[in-house]
Amino acid sequence: MFLAFGTDIGQKREENQDRVRVEVLGDNMCIAAVCDGMGGAASGAVASQLAVDSFTERVKENFRPDMNSNSIRNLLLNAVHYANTCVYEKSIEDIDKNGMGTTCVAALVIDKNIYIVNVGDSRGYLLTKDGINQITTDHTYVEVLRRSGQITDEDAKTHPMRNVITRAVGVEPDVEVDYFERYEEGNFAVVLCSDGLSGYCSDELIYCTVFGNNLDEAVKKLIDHSNECGGKDNITAAIVAN
Repeated sequence: MFLAFGTDIGQKREENQDRVRVEVLGDNMCIAAVCDGMGGAASGAVASQLAVDSFTERVKENFRPDMNSNSIRNLLLNAVHYANTCVYEKSIEDIDKNGMGTTCVAALVIDKNIYIVNVGDSRGYLLTKDGINQITTDHTYVEVLRRSGQITDEDAKTHPMRNVITRAVGVEPDVEVDYFERYEEGNFAVVLCSDGLSGYCSDELIYCTVFGNNLDEAVKKLIDHSNECGGKDNITAAIVAN
């Protein structure tokens, strides 16, 4: 299994509020997570750091190689809910951090099995010989409009409210989490990223840059491209490939 990840402050922000962690759990087993924080002052960075650490540590503490798919689903959902509680409780302890939150997208990869959870608009993609598919659904106001047919795909790319998310980790006492499972017989790559990357990198560009190529170089190229196109947000990616 091959792993790579990177994060960059971008061209416009004064602080990087994205966080990423990738951990090996055993032979051909790993967990990867990307969180994009939000909140005034340094609160976004606090939220994303706390979420990515609490989520990852909860998975590491409870993961067993012989888990069935239902146990893995429960493990990942429980880990996101635990992260949500950690961030929410931290936010109500300090009035300056009230309302802080973060996106979270994570993938547990075990041999050819891929398990993904997400909250917010950080994305998870699956790349195979047949192309690229966005596995996750963006939890944004604009995605609601697009899915209901009120705006087109093209409108969604430039809509003034495209960055308004409808779900986040840590904002409320509980959170709704999406869960996905995939099995891939052949070669694959899983790409997790914040919207600071997906906002500038098309599906085609991500696929051509990542699939079958050196992953460390691919992460750098995607980050560099996002910066060259404006870099208005923090930029983060994690890649797991077999």
